[in-house]
Amino acid sequence: MKIQHMAFAVNDAHEALSKYQGMLPGLTGANVTDFEGSRTRVAQFWIGDVEYQLCQSLDQGGRFDAWIKAHHAEGLHHICYAVASIDAALKTALSNGASLRKCQACKISGSHPHPEGFVAFVDADPGGVEVEYMQLYTARERMEHANVSDV
Repeated sequence: MKIQHMAFAVNDAHEALSKYQGMLPGLTGANVTDFEGSRTRVAQFWIGDVEYQLCQSLDQGGRFDAWIKAHHAEGLHHICYAVASIDAALKTALSNGASLRKCQACKISGSHPHPEGFVAFVDADPGGVEVEYMQLYTARERMEHANVSDV
């Protein structure tokens, strides 16, 4: 298991990225992408092998906007863990009191295909941070799920 990415809810992805670039000299390779399917703007960059996602809702009341309003601040929204078996990870989490969350981008609970792999969300962290599990695709699975749109 490793951290695949950390997603931060922010009001303005461009502004948040600029702040990170000001704090971390040499930060390169950052990009900002709008995902129309989920109505989200995401600034992405890597520190080591961990992807950072600065996520802005494109609509008031959207997933990240609602999170910011509920928590009265921008902050860590979810951590995605890459796991060898999503089924095993879910079984363990659920048997230890976690509950499934609906993927806000896909409106699906439980394991389902996403652009990079099979994902599922759970409520498990007592601090309110969502947990995402991702089983990265094998080369064959990547071909099978090539039509999964970016969300």
